[in-house]
Parts: sequence; C-alpha cells; structure tokens
Amino acid sequence: MSQRNQMSLTSLSARRPFHLGDGVEVANADVLEMYGRWPAATVIVSDGAYGVSGFEGDPPTASGLAEWYAPHVAEWSRLATPETTLWFWNTELGWATVHPILAMHGWEYRCANIWDKGLAHVAGNCNTVTLRKLPVVTEVCVQYTRQVRFQVGPRSLSMKEWLRYEWERSGLPLYKTNEACGVKNAATRKYFTQDHLWYFPPPEAFEQFAAYANEKGRPAGRPYFSLSGTDPIPAAQWARMRAKFSCPVGVSNVWREPAVRGEERLKTGSRAFHLNQKPLSLMRRIIEISSDPGDVVWEPFGGLCTASLAALLDGRRAFAAEINPEFFAAAIERLGDA
Repeated sequence: MSQRNQMSLTSLSARRPFHLGDGVEVANADVLEMYGRWPAATVIVSDGAYGVSGFEGDPPTASGLAEWYAPHVAEWSRLATPETTLWFWNTELGWATVHPILAMHGWEYRCANIWDKGLAHVAGNCNTVTLRKLPVVTEVCVQYTRQVRFQVGPRSLSMKEWLRYEWERSGLPLYKTNEACGVKNAATRKYFTQDHLWYFPPPEAFEQFAAYANEKGRPAGRPYFSLSGTDPIPAAQWARMRAKFSCPVGVSNVWREPAVRGEERLKTGSRAFHLNQKPLSLMRRIIEISSDPGDVVWEPFGGLCTASLAALLDGRRAFAAEINPEFFAAAIERLGDA
C-alpha cells in the first residue's frame, strides 16, 4: 500500500459510503446493512468467503459456507429482478456447498466458468506427498440467473408453464400458436413445448401470440398473458423478463489467465496486499457479458473492489461494501486513480 494510502486510511474509513461521482459508491460497512439502500442490481459479483480462513470471519472449511452465505443469498433473492445475473466466485468445493442455498432461493444455474491460473500459480509450493492430490490451479466463477415465477391462484408456475397455461386458457388449439407467430411449426416446438427444448419467446413473438389470443380467444377469459389484469404484458416489459447476456466471440467457459502480478497487483512492501485479488480483465468480461452501460453492479464483498473498478471503466454504476478498513482505503485510492 502506498504512503498516500496509509496516510489517508483513518479519514477514509470513516466515510460511509464514499461516492466517486455518480458512478461508484463504496461503504466501509457490513454489506447486510447496505443491500436495502442500493438500487436493484443487473449484476451481482460475489467474491466472499471461500472456507479457507482467508480473512477474519471466513470459515476454516467449506462446511461453514452455507451458513455464512445464507443471509446474503436471502437478500440477493429479495431484491433481484428477472434481469439480474449472479457471478459466484469460489473454490469448486465452496461453490458445491453453497449451490443448494442458491437453488432453494430461486437462483438457476447457467454455467460453471473455470479460472485456470496456470502451473506457475503453484510451482514449488505444493506438497503433493502430504496432500495426496494434484496441484490446484483453478477457481470457479459460476453464472446464475433468476427463476421467474407466475402466481396463478395457489399455484406457482414457471415461465414455460405459464405461457402454455395462458394459451390453453384462451380455448384456442395449440397449433394456432404457429399461425399467431407467422411460422410453420416453430412456436409449438420452441415456445409452447413441455420438454427441455423450450425457448424463451422473443418480444416480437410474445406480442404476436398475446394479441392473437386476446383477439380470437374466449372473450370471458380476457385479457390473456397479462400481469395487470387489464392488458397483456407489453413487448418491452417482456424483454426484461430474463437476464441480459451477450457471448463474446471466441470466449468459452475456461478462462486461462495468470494470477494477478506485476503492476496490477497491489502490494504492501514486497507482499501482496490482498491474497486473492482477481484479474481486472475477468471482472470486465463478466460485467460486459451480462449488462449494458448505465446498469447497476453490486460487489457485496468488495475487497479491493476490482468488480467496481471494472464497472466504472465500462460505464456501469457500482455499489460495493468492504468491512475491512484497510482494504476499503486501498480500494478507494484505486478507484480514485481510475
């Protein structure tokens, strides 16, 4: 940590939250105090406890992670929208331990992305004779999205179930969905199927079959495909009923990126200031994949606020919390330099 950072640590740690223009807000606080004050997130980047005693409060083993994350997952779930994507960083075992909590709260697994740090990460520092396992050079960053549910009386329906329910309620035969969408058979195969080949209907298709059902369906049941009870869901609102995603060309779920070193690595003297600093390039990747400029990014366990820095550089709005005053001060200086 630089001399300037050390000198400013006391004054900065008292600023809760610290605002960097309109784009970034970082609080030196327990994030459980902050969630309700932040605007809804399009992206949540979780890089918290790993179950390795990495910081004060981090459980010594992965067995304690479910309890550690439970209140945070509950808050993410309460405040998320259908557009929210969660990127959950952890060890493979840590993620496996927390996954049931995420699933229970309605987070849908999309993909496990593997950060391959390369052999240089463990060279000369892995006693395989004692540990009796292969050297570990990976972490995971797992993508989750929200399960959208529709309440119909006492029943809670998935989006796939609700679409078919609404069409059947109209009294129209299922094959008419193709006519409504102006296709030969794609609507029944994709948007109204009951099997695993179901596709999210694009806004223009949704608008077409909703209009068709409301024009030709049973008059007594109108409106169909409505949440308000007066009009069908508008196409623009329907487009926001799932998480944003844009896949970069040539990028897969294996990320071969060395552990942070060189100028990017924050140090105090000759030692790394933070033991698990993430590459800025990977944080920018996940934020760009799952949001647009102007969207809100949450970084609940800020550390050095690499996700917030990535959000700032990519024109997003970042909200972060870091309870450790030294990490908080270093993060503020880092963001200020940017």
